Amino acid sequence: MELTPYLAIFFFLFGLAMGSFLNVCIHRLPLNQSIVTPSSRCPHCKEKIRVYDNIPLLSYLFLLGRCRYCKHSISWRYPAVEALLGILSLALFTRYGLSYQYILFFIFVASLVTIGFIDLDHRIIPDILSLPGIVVGFVACLIIGHISWVDSIIGIVAGGGSLFIIAALYERVTGREGMGGGDIKLLAMIGAWMGWRPLLLVVLIASLIGAVVGSAFILLKGKDFQLRIPFGPFLSFGALLLFFFGPQITRWYFSLFV
Repeated sequence: MELTPYLAIFFFLFGLAMGSFLNVCIHRLPLNQSIVTPSSRCPHCKEKIRVYDNIPLLSYLFLLGRCRYCKHSISWRYPAVEALLGILSLALFTRYGLSYQYILFFIFVASLVTIGFIDLDHRIIPDILSLPGIVVGFVACLIIGHISWVDSIIGIVAGGGSLFIIAALYERVTGREGMGGGDIKLLAMIGAWMGWRPLLLVVLIASLIGAVVGSAFILLKGKDFQLRIPFGPFLSFGALLLFFFGPQITRWYFSLFV
């Protein structure tokens, strides 16, 4: 399908709207709250957020990043998630058009964004996202055929198994838990969707970025080296990078050894 300006605007706005919904999921799922009711409220003063104050991106700008009622600052996460989903939705439509691929892969990237921000905020990765994500990822490979079902199965086993072994060895050597079960299930989910081949680069990218961010945080905040940095956001970011730019990154990586 040809990408016209009207279609580009529509799918960007669709992504913004879905990003607004994901913000509800990011806030409520870790608290075991319904994502349907009650309607959105300020987490500080509990006032109901009016429709005109809940427009993706625009309301944040018009309100200057503060609640209309209590004037408490609104987290940067809300416009960031909305903008990110708008860009991802447009990128997926540009690549796949309005198709099964667009719908299913939008579920995948939206799940990665939701998991990444939940882990960033709460240091947990809810099973309600990762475990169904593994099943949907396997079914998606049967529908779309972007990878074989064998690659998906190997990706699930290799993704979850490799992190499980690393976590077990780390805990045995140091006596501390270095990686939670949520990270293991997340990489299994990524393997279900993307197969086993990109997993090494996903973990490598996540580890490098995590090391840089963790070191900078330690230096800036004066924390000790036992500070726990959530790994889920970096795994999600690595998976998104490989999903959209996999061939380019793979060629660049292997060119370093040639």
